[in-house]
Amino acid sequence: MAVGEVIPLSKPGILKKIPGWLLDQKGPLALRPSALPGILPWFLRFLACARRSKIAEIAQDMATLTHHVFEDYAPLLEACPDKTLMGERPIIEVFDTPSGIEHERDHLELRKALGFKSQVLDAGAIADLEPSLSGKFSHGLLFSDWRAVSDTKGFIAALTQSFIDQGGVRVRGQVKRIDEVADRASGVTLANGERLAADHVVIAAGTGSRQFFEQLGAQVPLAGIAGYQVLLPNPGVEIRHSVIYADGGFCFSPMTRGLQIGGTIEFAGRMPSPTSSVPTSFSRRPARSFPDCNWTTSNTASATVHFCPTPNPSSTVAPVCRMCSWRSATASSA
Repeated sequence: MAVGEVIPLSKPGILKKIPGWLLDQKGPLALRPSALPGILPWFLRFLACARRSKIAEIAQDMATLTHHVFEDYAPLLEACPDKTLMGERPIIEVFDTPSGIEHERDHLELRKALGFKSQVLDAGAIADLEPSLSGKFSHGLLFSDWRAVSDTKGFIAALTQSFIDQGGVRVRGQVKRIDEVADRASGVTLANGERLAADHVVIAAGTGSRQFFEQLGAQVPLAGIAGYQVLLPNPGVEIRHSVIYADGGFCFSPMTRGLQIGGTIEFAGRMPSPTSSVPTSFSRRPARSFPDCNWTTSNTASATVHFCPTPNPSSTVAPVCRMCSWRSATASSA
């Protein structure tokens, strides 16, 4: 739950790295040539959001979405039998050199002004928090108000079951359209013709959200991305916190099923299939940086991929349109 991650990716430091990442087949960012025509309008708007004033504006908008994440989750988690669904440990970010933190200084100040916490860490503090990183890093940040979930699938399953136990109904079906009455969303119609009435409609259809936005007369720029992960069921080292390795372009997350390493994202178009070469090349980067982990082929679980929409930084808050009883769930960073 990266509640303080309100700075858009269009910040200048990231923009400078993008060309090098795209030229490096083992880098954290990949682009399918076939996806280029579709994402070009999105990318031009992305570049337009790199101005300092625009970054501050977007961060403020994002903060309104993330500030109340934990209190919003509190009653949902309280209703679940398992009280350990949400982790209690903060998140660590590490850098190879002090310049990494210096480049983030203005953004750290902006986060602080918006009410989010961070603390600069030296080698000793990093080692105290995460002994497995002792001697590897001397520069880092601690985000004390961020949290991680150790079982993402179990987290969603528990919330869903709690919803059902309290009288909620889960319906499996394809939504054909959003119904409206007097220019307000009144429910949805499924592909089989069944209509479900509702006071509010939340659009959370991934890359398929675009068709519903268009129906509502809202132009929300979305780019489909593929995120690749590798799981080590028996990592051979204990990592207690989720750790972001900024210069390496990947992160470690201790999960109940093993150590999950996530990093490469691929701009892949609207309805892509996974690229088999990306997980293989991606896994070599953390293996070089953390050779103490058990990287044997027999221990490395099959790489997984998830697809999600990436809103343009300029669309962090649901746009105003004629049907004010709908909400977009695609813009939340939490």
